[in-house]
Amino acid sequence: MFLRRPVHPVLAGASAIVRASPAPTLAAMAELQDLAALIRANTPLIVIETPDEARVIDLFRRLLVDVFRALYRWSITAGLSRLDMDREDPPEGPPDATSVLRTIQQAPQRGIYLLLDFTPYLAYAGTQRQLREIAQRRQCEAHTVVLVGSKIELPPGLDELAVRFELRLPDAQTLLKMVQAVAADYAKENGGKRVTFDADAVRAIVRNLAGLSMTDAQRIARQLVFDDGALDVADIPRLAKLKFELLNRSGHLHFEYDTARFADVAGATRLKQWVAQRRELFVTDPATVAASAPTDYPLDPPKGILLLGVQGCGKSLAAKSIAGGFGVPLVRLDFGTLYDKYHGETEKNLRDALSSAEQIAPCVLWMDEIEKGVASGSADADGGVSRRVLGYLLTWMAERSSRVFLVATANQVQDLPAELLRKGRFDEIFFVDLPSATVRAEVFALHLAKRKVDASAIDLAALAAACEGFSGAEIEQAIVSALYAARAARRALTQEDLLAAVHGTRPLSVLMAEQVRSLQAWARDRTVPAD
Repeated sequence: MFLRRPVHPVLAGASAIVRASPAPTLAAMAELQDLAALIRANTPLIVIETPDEARVIDLFRRLLVDVFRALYRWSITAGLSRLDMDREDPPEGPPDATSVLRTIQQAPQRGIYLLLDFTPYLAYAGTQRQLREIAQRRQCEAHTVVLVGSKIELPPGLDELAVRFELRLPDAQTLLKMVQAVAADYAKENGGKRVTFDADAVRAIVRNLAGLSMTDAQRIARQLVFDDGALDVADIPRLAKLKFELLNRSGHLHFEYDTARFADVAGATRLKQWVAQRRELFVTDPATVAASAPTDYPLDPPKGILLLGVQGCGKSLAAKSIAGGFGVPLVRLDFGTLYDKYHGETEKNLRDALSSAEQIAPCVLWMDEIEKGVASGSADADGGVSRRVLGYLLTWMAERSSRVFLVATANQVQDLPAELLRKGRFDEIFFVDLPSATVRAEVFALHLAKRKVDASAIDLAALAAACEGFSGAEIEQAIVSALYAARAARRALTQEDLLAAVHGTRPLSVLMAEQVRSLQAWARDRTVPAD
């Protein structure tokens, strides 16, 4: 039940959701057909890992239309019950695991048995043997046993007999219907009060719910709707945060709450233009972009960039601003948290982190100081871990289809392996150099405005000329130092305070002049200037 601000047909008919079951989508029909094929093939043991038990039960109930088998559900609390498409019989027999397996063995007709959270009972040799004999059809009918649980690890004797079935995640059409149903529930529980919404925001919300199970997506949608009875652009950052907290089970990703706007970044003209040209293709459904494009040229969505540069010149800020430019969440991968002393755990941690990022998509994945995780010189020192990490990362970069835009930043280009730098790994390699005089004046203006300093009496051009060779970070610290000096003198900040702070600073371009010049010379003909 929506109260429309901009009238848009995409959410029409929300109230009908509570009166009739929605027609299954193509994805749902394909899922049903795949499961039906397993049942018709008399698959003895099926494993479904999911916390969404209700969806599994509903899926098997709908399966009864095409597959004529008796359907049962068992749990340790409720025991064994016969299910039909629209009803459930009272439980039969004691609820313990041994009794239910004995009941299955003695059943006179083929059946489908959904055993919920059965894994703990497989620790007993007798239970394992009973289930194995059922799967091998020893003196029993050709039953299909379905183990359902959040995480199911089978002993070797059963694992070789089992087929794992993965539930498909809900598509956009299914998610939209779910959001409409949540809105109808809100109206029902609030005396007919309708949910107000913004059509573009609802489309963005549905897009960002992709990658979640129906249970998780519905939980987030209810939080957004029941909080204030509205769905608008203010809900999108909150949705991203809720989704991240739900999916980041590995703990190796960090959600960056404060993404920057390009207006907050001085210079970087070419980088800003590059992102602006690719924004629509990254955030919009490819079919929609193709329909609205003036040409038929096929374009792949942007995959990522590598930002090299002098320390303190704004690579991290640029990474944050790219997420702001795309209008998607920013998650940071800390390579330091991936490494583990046990063999194989580091690679597993990387796989888990990248999988979590794909589920959060569309997003920007920021790998800060990537050379620390895949440095070419450490392959022998760490037993080959960094080499294996690099191999998996390169494979993921080449084969991923999810909308995860990778932004890697590096300071020590000489430590990066050649495989990572070759053309095609990244869409582009940008170099963030020491700022020009114009950009330095812009940096002064931005940081003074950020600290609510009236810059009308300050000569920004003179300050920019005085701090030649300064990075953006060094200019900021000079401003902070001048503000402390002015505060100690109990007066307003002056031009002289700023000049004194600048003259008292030795920038990195002076302290590490040889390294900075070497980096600039390397990047001159190999990278694209960000500014």
